Amino acid sequence: MEKLTILTDAAKYDAACTSSGVDRAGGGGVGSTVACGICHSFAADGRCITLLKVLQSNACAYDCAYCVNRRSGETRRASFTPRELAELTMGFYRRNYIEGLFLSSAVVGTPDRTCELMIETLRLLREEYRFAGYIHAKAIPGADRKLLYRLGLLADRMSVNIELPSQSSLRLLAPDKSREDILRPMAFVRDGIAESRTDLVKYRGAPRFAPAGQSTQMIVGATPESDLQIIRLSDALYKRYGLKRVFFSAYMPVVAGPNLPALQTRPPLLREHRLYQADWLMRFYHFEADELLDECQPNFDPYLDPKCAWALRHPERFPLEVNRASYEELLRVPGIGPRSAQRIVAARRLAPLGFDGLKTLGVVLKRARWFLLCAGRASAGLRLEHDVILRALLSDDALTRLEGPRQLSLFDGKEGEAWQTAPTSSIATTAALRA
Repeated sequence: MEKLTILTDAAKYDAACTSSGVDRAGGGGVGSTVACGICHSFAADGRCITLLKVLQSNACAYDCAYCVNRRSGETRRASFTPRELAELTMGFYRRNYIEGLFLSSAVVGTPDRTCELMIETLRLLREEYRFAGYIHAKAIPGADRKLLYRLGLLADRMSVNIELPSQSSLRLLAPDKSREDILRPMAFVRDGIAESRTDLVKYRGAPRFAPAGQSTQMIVGATPESDLQIIRLSDALYKRYGLKRVFFSAYMPVVAGPNLPALQTRPPLLREHRLYQADWLMRFYHFEADELLDECQPNFDPYLDPKCAWALRHPERFPLEVNRASYEELLRVPGIGPRSAQRIVAARRLAPLGFDGLKTLGVVLKRARWFLLCAGRASAGLRLEHDVILRALLSDDALTRLEGPRQLSLFDGKEGEAWQTAPTSSIATTAALRA
């Protein structure tokens, strides 16, 4: 239990699981699993999977400045033997606490030695204990390709943390790591997945290599990269390495260092949220990174979500006639998602759609009505007053935090003219008038 407490606490900074257990007041009673590292992820079919999220060891040979487990850090050290961790996993599984395992590790001695320990843990689970549940394993950068291949045959999903968005940041905060050491195993996992799928087509009993794909994680806020640099990198990772997911982890100031933000700095959680929203737009709404941000505006607006901000910057594209717009055009409208866009395309074949019909199809009219026409008409009762528009596009929390007019660069509503700077209220009114 002492090892479990240390190594699950050390694993909580890895964001490659969707959520962690909630620490309720008066914890420690029946059903409390927060101290045991119980976290949640989602399967490809949408099921929520409960995982034991733990490190094999936190005795790291590397000295990354941002990491609580770094070699020079003053933290309690612990290591599981493969047998201990396999028995612990099976014990949790038999008690119905978990459905799978998320296994990572600090670098114990060398990358090869660390990978061997993880392989032995998974081998015991798969071959001796006959565990057929979900396993996510971290590929250790610098490990031998044969070891990574063996790890991929035992795991359902693999991931290689890219950690920081640029080589200069890695050199500054993680001198023992390099971009090449991280991207090389990522490319190996990509190729292994592709080869496995090809073999499965030819041979029914071919071994499956990381059938759930691979993911990665980036730390946000520890270094000065802009949001534009981060989403360009994540877009390139999706296209070049076929990643299932890029996770963003708001930097938690848990250690002090001359090149790190102060310990009193609040984690940039809102920035992390905006990056996830942009990531969703690139993955499911067919946006490109350079459409969401540019060199003139390299960071996301803290008050407007990326899709609303994009729509306000492109008044020439709106309003859209909902009964004639293509599926791709509908996806660009704030308040319309892939499912509601599909429903619109299907429903308008039977009869023209009105705003009441859009609401029943799942469209969020609070945002969408400013950008749509139904049968050539705007939404009934649309009042072009800046307070009304602000409340439509901004969240209630953003409105309470918004103090005074803020500055944004948007078109003034006249095509072909230059960018101008104006208070938010007049910008929103201009955009609504344009629509």
